Amino acid sequence: MTKYLYIVFPMIAALLAVGVAQADSPTEVEGATTVDVATSKALFDRGVPFVDVRGDRYYGAGHIPGAVHLRLATAAFNESALAEVASKDQEVVIYCQGPRCTASSEACEMAISWGWKKVYYFRDGYPGWKAAGYASE
Repeated sequence: MTKYLYIVFPMIAALLAVGVAQADSPTEVEGATTVDVATSKALFDRGVPFVDVRGDRYYGAGHIPGAVHLRLATAAFNESALAEVASKDQEVVIYCQGPRCTASSEACEMAISWGWKKVYYFRDGYPGWKAAGYASE
């Protein structure tokens, strides 16, 4: 039995280390405005468009009402697709699956590089929205 502990324990420790090493998304994206849940709701109430860059499975399980699904991991997220959601001088909110997901920060960086000026980085994403009790579809 002790022999197995010498094998199993290092394996568990290695798996835990990998989980801890997984990076969180950045708290800020240069050129974008990081917004919290309350600010995101205020932008939503003003009619600012939301872009959900999560995978199909996550989007299908629930999303912010009216959010346009432009999955970052595919060709769906591109300059012309984003331009159909908001012109480069209009506001746009980009979100993903929360602080452990880097898709929205990457999408914000891309939008800024394409010339969008009013990009809101909703780092808490859909989990934060749902935890606040806001409507979803």
